[in-house]
Amino acid sequence: MTGWTWQYEGYEPRDERLRESLCTLGNGCFATRGALPECSADQVHYPGTYAAGCYNRLTTRWAGHRVENEDMVNLPNWLPLRFRLAGQRWLTPDTGTVLDHRQILHLSDGLLERRTRYALGGRRTLSVRQQRLVHMADPHLAALRTEFTVEGGAVALEVEAALDGGVTNAGVARYRDLDGRHLTHVHTGTHAPDTVWLRCRTRTSDIRIGLAARLTASVPATTHHTFPRAVQRVLLDLVPGRTVTVDKTAALHTSRDPAITDPLGTAIDRVSAAPGFDALLEGHCTAWRQLWRRAALHVPGEAGHVLRLHLFHVLQTLSPHTADLDVGVPARGLHGEAYRGHVFWDELFVLPYLNLHFPEVSRALLHYRHRRLDRARSAARASGRRGAQYPWQSGSDGREETQELHLNPLSGRWLPDHSRLQRHVGSAVAYNVWQYCEASGDAEFLHTKGAEMLLEIARYWADSATHDERLGRYRIRGVVGPDEYHDAYPGAREPGLDDNAYSNVTAAWVLERALEVLRVLPEPRRRELVERTGLDRGELDRWEEVSRTLHLPFHDGVISQFDGYGELAELDWDGYRKRYGDIRRLDRILETEGDTVNRYRASKQADVLMLGYLFSPSELRRLFGRLGHRLDEDLWRRTVDYYLSRTSHGSTLSGLVHGWVLARARRAGAWAFCQEALRGDIADLQGGTTGEGIHLGAMAGTLDLVQRGLTGMETRGGALLLDPAPLPELSSYEFAVRYRGHWGVRLRLERGRLEITVPPSDRDPIAVRLPHHEVRVEPGETCELLLPD
Repeated sequence: MTGWTWQYEGYEPRDERLRESLCTLGNGCFATRGALPECSADQVHYPGTYAAGCYNRLTTRWAGHRVENEDMVNLPNWLPLRFRLAGQRWLTPDTGTVLDHRQILHLSDGLLERRTRYALGGRRTLSVRQQRLVHMADPHLAALRTEFTVEGGAVALEVEAALDGGVTNAGVARYRDLDGRHLTHVHTGTHAPDTVWLRCRTRTSDIRIGLAARLTASVPATTHHTFPRAVQRVLLDLVPGRTVTVDKTAALHTSRDPAITDPLGTAIDRVSAAPGFDALLEGHCTAWRQLWRRAALHVPGEAGHVLRLHLFHVLQTLSPHTADLDVGVPARGLHGEAYRGHVFWDELFVLPYLNLHFPEVSRALLHYRHRRLDRARSAARASGRRGAQYPWQSGSDGREETQELHLNPLSGRWLPDHSRLQRHVGSAVAYNVWQYCEASGDAEFLHTKGAEMLLEIARYWADSATHDERLGRYRIRGVVGPDEYHDAYPGAREPGLDDNAYSNVTAAWVLERALEVLRVLPEPRRRELVERTGLDRGELDRWEEVSRTLHLPFHDGVISQFDGYGELAELDWDGYRKRYGDIRRLDRILETEGDTVNRYRASKQADVLMLGYLFSPSELRRLFGRLGHRLDEDLWRRTVDYYLSRTSHGSTLSGLVHGWVLARARRAGAWAFCQEALRGDIADLQGGTTGEGIHLGAMAGTLDLVQRGLTGMETRGGALLLDPAPLPELSSYEFAVRYRGHWGVRLRLERGRLEITVPPSDRDPIAVRLPHHEVRVEPGETCELLLPD
């Protein structure tokens, strides 16, 4: 990594999947993995193109089970372009002799450059330079420029470009026994001498897909249609020292796109009207420059380079174009097929960053949740509850997409999957509603769709709580917390745990926020909501009571992850590390041994400590006080240390959360976890998972760590609250945010000093609150504040 570029030197087959993920190009509407255009899907390479929100459902009969899954569909491949000496085999890094190979990801321009030099025999060499873009200004266009240069003797080079409709979803090994043939009714044709097309549809969701490609070369192309591919070929006469260029421009549309009738006709029209590569590149680079101005972090050193890569991939998945779509936050971006492209709770780590840069995107992502509110209400009714029960995994229509079985790749056994019991996903939706409205000042959304979601999620929590006469408190039973390792008590017949601390505290927070929203709603709107939802005074009184009396378990002087956690056995951590080395997926290791992690005090990732990620120390103390408990610094530090020594970090989110929490609780060790969060994908710390798609939540979370975590920034009560806790390794940096109509509010943190600049506008001044100081910064002014040691 060098400034604004990310480079890979040499060709390493074992690293191709990782490189393909990290060199993915996208624009918020669709993305294409960074596979080499001359290579087909095999054990080394996996080209893939994915459109946001494009899902299909298939059922497979496997081992006596009926397995149904909805997947983000691998769409027809627009990328293929291969070449060979006339009459010889096609050249690829796997079949030819590679003298040099380099891939360069230009982050500033959203451009992937590839340079390869092949030996042709007889002292002849072929140099191939390619530039690829997925257009950030026109979200339906992509382009590939290929330059061929021969040395040592003239050659006749055959070049073949194609649109390939024969793709399947086969990018994740553990899914390959399940049906991945999502496309059907593939047809190809010719529109003009230089333009071919392909159309198809998904098998069950019936999404129509139109793809058109234009090939521009110094000689005319010939066209061949060989099912399921549309093929164009040119024969180039190469002479030493003279570069010959071939440009391929593609347009992709689906029937989910707004303001179109026929995806194929629209794709043909768009590619026909598209300018040449140079003009496309100019408009694309301009769009990227605008994005960087709105979102860039200026952080020195290696951490800054990695953060820039993370931001690049966040913007490729969730750009301003996303604001026009009905999509959620895919946990693995648009970069691969892991998690089947599903939406989990990762928006909890993504939206806080977007809120302060692209609030229109945050609002659209929350609209995705609101459009599926009726489905969440139906799920609650099916489980005997009132309110809204959001699914742990979501896709096209908001039903629960969590599979009922999952494969342990170590043992080869399929096991029951109880992760759908993570009801705390509803709290994540509510938290994001509140955070978005506080950061944007969007009262219209809060008073309408936001209030409706908050109230229905609060209603679900209140109805899930049962009163325990012995404790004199309410309890929430039969859930799974963020930890995910623990889904049942040892030997229990039914899955689920009681009084998960994270779930209960966030449920209490949701109930309190819902009551607050009802108090501040304009009276006509409050009356509408009450009439529509059937709320009555008795129900609201119950919300108030539950929000103050939910049970929080403790053991050994720390907060219990769930009731009974302290009764579990201690694990021989040193022994397992000595035997296995990497024990991030301890659950799989123990299951292979015939044991279960449910028996032990061991967590996959932060659970109780997630509370320190969501809430500032003062807010967390207030929440515990409302629940009747005193949370002092000693209790919290003991809790942090307790779980820190019992967590295997089997999720990329774990290092992020621990780094965030430790920066506040005690700085020792915080930077090591921050580095792990930064390196999670670039070093593939989860052991091969990045090649199946990047971890979007962790990437966005590292950006938010710098933006909110280390500055202590909160958007609350119409003010910016700041309580900086800079780490020695990251104590000087700057960034700009968009806050309540102010574009480009710049914060610069220098050792011991905080500078805030509000750009000129006709907006009101910004109230900035530090723990012991408050200022109002007028538009056009800069305020400098000294920070306490």
